[in-house]
Amino acid sequence: MRPQDHKETDRVKSTTACGVRRRKILVAGAALLLSLASAVQPMLARAADFPSRPVQLVVAAPAGGPSDALARMLAEDLAKVLGQSFIVDNKPGAGGAIAADAVARATPDGHVLMLSWIGNATNQTLAPRQGFDINRDFVHITQVVSGANVLVARAGGPKTLNELLALAKAQPGKLSYASAGNGSSGHLAMEMLKQRAGISLLHIPYRGGAPALNDLLGGQVELMFLNQDGVMPYVRTGKLVALAISTGARNPQLPEVPTVAESGFRGFEATAWAGISAPRGTPDAVVQRLHAAVQKVLQGPFRGKQEALGAQVVGSTPAQYAAFVQAETEKWANVIKAAGIRAD
Repeated sequence: MRPQDHKETDRVKSTTACGVRRRKILVAGAALLLSLASAVQPMLARAADFPSRPVQLVVAAPAGGPSDALARMLAEDLAKVLGQSFIVDNKPGAGGAIAADAVARATPDGHVLMLSWIGNATNQTLAPRQGFDINRDFVHITQVVSGANVLVARAGGPKTLNELLALAKAQPGKLSYASAGNGSSGHLAMEMLKQRAGISLLHIPYRGGAPALNDLLGGQVELMFLNQDGVMPYVRTGKLVALAISTGARNPQLPEVPTVAESGFRGFEATAWAGISAPRGTPDAVVQRLHAAVQKVLQGPFRGKQEALGAQVVGSTPAQYAAFVQAETEKWANVIKAAGIRAD
């Protein structure tokens, strides 16, 4: 055989081998696409059918409190939007860990949700041995509301934040403040103010905001940070004096009360907040359907009802809410570690 014939034969063999390899790649690619399609189709079908049964909204609070009331208001309106029952399931205890653990372990199909709140972010540091991570094991769908904490003093005490700071510096460790418990939003807000202002106050923790407020009204303690809806009636009647509010901007319900930030502590913000979260692995299509439903609710009568209580209605995207929860976790971790706070 002539040399050129050998070359031609080699070329033909090479071309044939390339063709075989291409066919194998095409066949493998087609098989992969079919496999992906078969995997995606059921997810799309589930998303299209969602919700196919009653949805459980888990709340880390007992029935009758403000978190429970918020959850029931949301559940009622979401049921109307999505055409399926929403059932509030109260699982109080362990700073919210019982509720969060139950949701983290649930089937990630959107039928078990959590009313996530500031306690989920703070508990990461207060109780680091819990079996889940609020930023790793959940899909954060949207922040629903944000509420201010108001720094209030009993009548006859300081009338401004500057008066309070001067008094605290003159009598370090003597002024007492109440909180709803170790790690509560009011406790952490006061600890952040103490750290920023360089003052010392005596902390008196209670088991809940109601008994703490009763002792403040009775004169057993001098101060506390408490959610605005809890203190507004007493501020308006003069039984308590509002010294400052913890949000970045003044609140329309208490327009005369300055923010802590504008009183000399730039960037100070300590809000109580709540949103909707689901177990990690919940299909994106279900997340988007839930997000759209919540946004519709937030534009309805729900908004007016919450704003009448002094709350700010938020309605963030999943990405924005996830970033917010992460930032809150890190911010409060710094405060908790600096103050040496431990869970009850």
